[in-house]
Amino acid sequence: MAKFYTKTGDDGYTGRLGEGRLPKHHILIDAIGTIDEASSALGFARALVGAKTTEQLILALQKDLYHIMAELSATPDNAEKFRVVDAKRLAWLEDQIERYNLAVESPREFIVPGDTKSGAALALARTVVRRAERRISELNQVEPIINTAVLPYLNRLSSLCFVLELYENQSAGTAGPTLAKD
Repeated sequence: MAKFYTKTGDDGYTGRLGEGRLPKHHILIDAIGTIDEASSALGFARALVGAKTTEQLILALQKDLYHIMAELSATPDNAEKFRVVDAKRLAWLEDQIERYNLAVESPREFIVPGDTKSGAALALARTVVRRAERRISELNQVEPIINTAVLPYLNRLSSLCFVLELYENQSAGTAGPTLAKD
């Protein structure tokens, strides 16, 4: 029977892909953990969305996040072999935003998440992706990351989550409550 623990992290350090270990509170580990949270939030949304194509898209996004986590987890001399998210993948993501954007009506005011379960899950995923983007931005200030596509990818991903939220809500026939401007 497989063990689901190794005890190697009991000292407060975690291994990298390659040589070396870092404290679990290190900014890099925090950033990777936040991307992992974003993937989990997307997984929750994927379990709730109505359209099979949206479900498949979200799964592809989760796989991209796993590639980003692997690349960031790798030591600098190993990182390139884990790189999947690049300018080409960023362009693909922008195409997905445009595809769904054509299918939704833009809100005229701020929307309040919660009109549908899937829309609410996508709103949550968007906020976690935004937090991951902030962590990566902070990391980039301290230890510049080599892959310049990671920050724009996360930025676009949060936009896609918003458009997908609108798509899910509007597909369910609800435009939802908005926050009127005072």
